[in-house]
Amino acid sequence: MATNESVSEKRILDSSKVEAHPVATNANSSQTKPSRKIVAEGGGSVKRPGDRIFEFLSTASAAIITAMILAIAAFLIWRAVPALMRNAEGIVGFFTYSGAWNTTDIDAMYFGIPNLLAATLLISVIALLIAMPIALGIAIFLSNYSPKRLVKPLGYMVDMLAAVPSIVYGLWGWQVLGPALSGFYTWIESWGGSFFLFATYQNSPSFATGRNMLTGGIVLAVMILPVIAATAREVFVQTPKGHIESALALGATRWEVVRLTVLPFGMSGYVSGAMLGLGRALGETMALYMVVSPSSAFRFSLFDGGTTFATAIANAAPEFNDNTRAGAYISAGLVLFALTFIVNAGARAMVNRGK
Repeated sequence: MATNESVSEKRILDSSKVEAHPVATNANSSQTKPSRKIVAEGGGSVKRPGDRIFEFLSTASAAIITAMILAIAAFLIWRAVPALMRNAEGIVGFFTYSGAWNTTDIDAMYFGIPNLLAATLLISVIALLIAMPIALGIAIFLSNYSPKRLVKPLGYMVDMLAAVPSIVYGLWGWQVLGPALSGFYTWIESWGGSFFLFATYQNSPSFATGRNMLTGGIVLAVMILPVIAATAREVFVQTPKGHIESALALGATRWEVVRLTVLPFGMSGYVSGAMLGLGRALGETMALYMVVSPSSAFRFSLFDGGTTFATAIANAAPEFNDNTRAGAYISAGLVLFALTFIVNAGARAMVNRGK
């Protein structure tokens, strides 16, 4: 019995030694290899030179962009304030005066932005109303319906629209699109001329040329279409495959898959693309300069001429040899700068809310 007890005690001691010194395990066991993370003496991680360089470049890039935006805003304010102080209608009149600009007398100038703001917004809204549904259809088709062999060629063709210079769009709208739509405009005016949006006046542009705000809105729609379509398409193709396959497995049709999975997932990207397009529409110059007949009045008619912020500044380029006169138009540029900033901020808020 004593011998058996000693043997048992020896086995217990041997097993405890094994537990105290476990053998090395393979990669599938709970034992893991020591981490390669570099730890400083104080307990914090040490940044490698590559990380420090990348962090510095990223921070510097963000700081430079912010500084450039602030510098542009400071320059616009610096040049605009002296002109605003010499506005005969005062600073308040700058936001209320809707007559023709007169900067001949630099001590008593007459200028204001209501008509410029209204014309800019109307043409941009026309462009968005035309471009957004077409761009959405293009994005849905390329991401869900198009045969794979046609996705790249068709996407490339749409993207090529963004590479066309704005002056080419202006020539096309002036020489081709406007005259081609003259019969269509005449037909609309025949039954809708009593409505304010389709009214014509003695000094309205001729339908033969078609140089009105509706033509300008159509040209802008073609210009911003590829921006919206490309942005929406890139977001739509990122829709998780599991969501799409689950919907199909439950018996959903292709349209139901798009409506219930693709559109909710990519709506924020679609809105972002639309706001990017709106930003380009607000600041477009050469195309509208050639397509829309200039007019100092604004009468809410699509068949009327108009002047946007950008075209007003372009038309007044000969006056920029005088700092005070130039300051009047720079003040309009300051409002356009603020308007673009507000639009982008609103788009960012909508995207964040969608998330």
